[in-house]
Amino acid sequence: MRTKPNIIITGTPGVGKSSHSELLAENAGLKHLAINEVVKSRDCHDGWSDEYQSYLVDEDKLLDAIEDDVKQGGYIIDWHACEVFPKSWVDLVVVLRTDSTILYDRLNARKYSASKIEENMDSEIMQVLLEEARDAYDEEIVIELRSDNGEDLEHNVERIEAWIKSWKKNNHEAEAT
Repeated sequence: MRTKPNIIITGTPGVGKSSHSELLAENAGLKHLAINEVVKSRDCHDGWSDEYQSYLVDEDKLLDAIEDDVKQGGYIIDWHACEVFPKSWVDLVVVLRTDSTILYDRLNARKYSASKIEENMDSEIMQVLLEEARDAYDEEIVIELRSDNGEDLEHNVERIEAWIKSWKKNNHEAEAT
């Protein structure tokens, strides 16, 4: 049985997944697993897509590459998609959401193409990633958090840290009985 939970932090590009993941990993003693980096460093892709300006992820290779580590627990999985990860690996799914105007400015600052901005804005407005999370995991482990500014970041990390403490207490007590 895992002694530390696995948490997915997901959302449209630009909502603050990496900022949340890095701060939470530092504060809670968990490991930040940036899936984009894993895809590149462990060759879990089928090449680059000029159209999408990203790697074409081979989900089977990705899961094989991280399975042994993630099954041990203590990981924050940072990626724009969540449904690929087996339910048995996941204890909490955090879907970050950002105001459309703020998100547009963030994506524009990243120099995303107009089509990539439009695609990501549509995804955020239509709550695509939130719906995917709700469809893929049990309702009680999926939470939606606002991520518009630094105050939201700090509040969200504190909230997730409190959840981690509760998870550890509940799982330790379950082990003892």
